[in-house]
Amino acid sequence: MSQNNLLPYNTMRMSATTKGIIPIYSEQDVFEVLVEELSPLKIIGGGSNILITKDQDAYILKNEIKGIEVIDEDIDKVLIKVGAGENWHQLVMWAISHDLGGIENLALIPGCVGAAPMQNIGAYGIEQESVFHSLSAINLEAGTTRVFFKEDCKFGYRESIFKNEVKGKYFITHVNYILSKSHELNTKYGAINQKLEDLGITNPSIEDIANAVIEIRQSKLPDPKVIPNTGSFFKNPIVAISILEAIKVEYPEIVSYPVDDEKVKIPAAWLIQHAGYKGIRVGDAGTHKSHALVLVNYGNATGGEMLSFAKTIQEEVESKFGVRLIPEVNIW
Repeated sequence: MSQNNLLPYNTMRMSATTKGIIPIYSEQDVFEVLVEELSPLKIIGGGSNILITKDQDAYILKNEIKGIEVIDEDIDKVLIKVGAGENWHQLVMWAISHDLGGIENLALIPGCVGAAPMQNIGAYGIEQESVFHSLSAINLEAGTTRVFFKEDCKFGYRESIFKNEVKGKYFITHVNYILSKSHELNTKYGAINQKLEDLGITNPSIEDIANAVIEIRQSKLPDPKVIPNTGSFFKNPIVAISILEAIKVEYPEIVSYPVDDEKVKIPAAWLIQHAGYKGIRVGDAGTHKSHALVLVNYGNATGGEMLSFAKTIQEEVESKFGVRLIPEVNIW
């Protein structure tokens, strides 16, 4: 058991004590913790999607399970098994180095592989569920291992069963993905096409796509090592078309993306910016000057101050547009 303060383990750089932080390097490590009957237990990976608001009266299992291996392949596809403690971006880089496509649009997303299915991470027209095959997890109450296939995970927009019905009950050990040998590039997201055009690339490879995404993300999003943050703090809200039309009366330029015949997705950053909160700072809590969706800790903000600031944004956006923003991050 290592030190018991979570400050080095979360990208918002919140200080909080715990009963202890236990690194997990294998499935056997989890079973040994269960034999000791330590309780309660919480799980952390890269710490890039949590806001810690108080000391944690729990033992923290830090996922350090590593390894990437090919477990099956055919002429078109490769099935890989990835340790849930692997860094997600490093997995993307591994895939590109092996000329395997499917996750290049998800380059530079922070966090560990185990968080990818929990959050159903996505960016630039792709979500991880499009290449997801299955995962292995240990039930922390029963001490049993279970395989979850795609249909078991109940993936939605930044949602899964692991954020809802079984939240905190399973420790994910490995995730299996199906990657492609023949590449179907997804460049429909406008920023990618523009970046490729700027770079003079007309016949892009998966590496070109990843590099374009990396440049876009680095230009828009602050590095958490420089300015502590959790990336996108809120989900982009999905609303009825009637709500969009009501907003358009005053803001005809509002951006939206169709979801189905009845709903659209509105960028949360647009709503926050037009509620007057882009680049706003209250004490050491604020939104980033270049991206209103990113809440940042400018120094010594507490978790409570960050949460209070987030709630103020929610209230202002709802008051102005009739849309309630839902946090994407997990609040501890």
